[in-house]
Amino acid sequence: MDLSFTPEEQKFREEVRAWVKENLPQEISHKVHNALELTRDDLQGWARILGKKGWLGYGWPKEFGGPGWTAIQRHLFEEETALAGAPRIIPFGPVMVAPVIMAFGNAEQQKRFLPGIASGEVWWSQGYSEPGSGSDLASVKTKAERKGDKYIVNGQKTWTTLGQYGDWMFNLVRTSNEGKPQTGISFLLLDMKSPGVTVRPIKLLDGGHEVNEVFFDNVEVPAENLIGEENKGWTYAKHLLSHERTNIADVNRAKRELERLKRIAKSEGLYDDQRFRDEIARLEVDIVALEMMVLRVLSAATSGKNSLDVAGLLKIRGSEIQQRYSELMMLAGGPYSLPLIREAMEAGWQGNFPGGNPALAPLTSTFFNMRKTTIYGGSNEVQRNIVAQTVLG
Repeated sequence: MDLSFTPEEQKFREEVRAWVKENLPQEISHKVHNALELTRDDLQGWARILGKKGWLGYGWPKEFGGPGWTAIQRHLFEEETALAGAPRIIPFGPVMVAPVIMAFGNAEQQKRFLPGIASGEVWWSQGYSEPGSGSDLASVKTKAERKGDKYIVNGQKTWTTLGQYGDWMFNLVRTSNEGKPQTGISFLLLDMKSPGVTVRPIKLLDGGHEVNEVFFDNVEVPAENLIGEENKGWTYAKHLLSHERTNIADVNRAKRELERLKRIAKSEGLYDDQRFRDEIARLEVDIVALEMMVLRVLSAATSGKNSLDVAGLLKIRGSEIQQRYSELMMLAGGPYSLPLIREAMEAGWQGNFPGGNPALAPLTSTFFNMRKTTIYGGSNEVQRNIVAQTVLG
C-alpha cells in the first residue's frame, strides 16, 4: 500500500492551492480561520465561485458535469481548501442528495435538479430527523399520501441545519405502514416554498440560529418528485448516509483547527506547559491516524481493491476529534473563552481585550456546537454497532 502522492498528484495540489489563493475572498478566509460566524452570503458566495469553476460538485463524474477527479484528487482539493480557510461546502446538495439523484433518479430529474446544485444557486436542506426519530430513522412518521399525480405530506422534521435558507428539501416520508418499518419509506424532493411548509428556528445556547423545526401541513408535492420507487427510500437513504458520515469526519478541518489550537496556546502562554503540549501531541497523533485511515481507503479505491466499509468508523473518530480540539481551545483560552453574550461576540469583544487574540472568538460557541457531532449523522453508539457487524464480522 503506497500512501505517498505521485508527482502528478502533487502538481494537481499546487494548481488547486494557487486557484484557491487567487479566488477565495480574504474576508471569508479570516472568518473561517478565527471561527467567526459566516453569513448566508459568505457560504453561498463561495459555493457560486466554486460552481462557476465547475468544482462545487468536485466529487461528481464528468457525465453529470463534474470534474471527474480521482479519489486522491478529491482528497487533495478538500485539504487545500480547508487549510486555506475556505468554508466547508454545505453538503446537502452537492455531497448528499446529488449522488442519490445520479444513482436512482431518472433522466428528467437529473436534468432538472443537478444544474442548480452544481452552480450553487439552489440551496438544499435535509429532511431526515424527527422528534423521536434521529439515529433510528426507520421510525420516521412524516406521512406522504398518494392522491392522483401528487403526494399530500403531513408531519414534522427537526434539527434541520440551515433550513431557514432552504429552497428545496430531500425528505424521508412514510408511504406505507405494512411490513418492516424500513420498507414503508420513500425519498421525496419537496419545494420549501410550497404552501403549508413552516420553518421555525431553534435558538442555540449562544443565540445562534443554525437549526430549525420544519412543519408540513397538507403540502402538495408532485409525484414526479419521487426518487426511484415508492417504499424503496430506505435504500437511497443508506446510500446518502455513507456520504454524510464520511463528510462528518472532516480530517482536513481538524488539521486546520489543530493549527488554530497551537496559535491560541502560544498566545496564552500555555504552549510551554509540558502537560498541555502532551494533550496537543495526543490530538495530533490521532488526527494523523485518522488521515492515514482516509488515505488507506483512497489507496484501495485507486488500486481497484474493495475498500473497507468504514464510513461509520471515520465518523466516530472524526467527531470525537472535533470535540477534543474544541475542549482544548477552551482550556487554552481560559476566562476569555467564556462570554456567550451574542451582542458582545458580534461586536468582536473577544478579540479586543488588551493583547487580544482574534483566534479566541467565539470559543464557547464552538465548544457547545461540537457536542452534537457524536450524535448527528447516526449517534456514535449506533455507529459502533454497525462497525462491529460490517467490519469485524
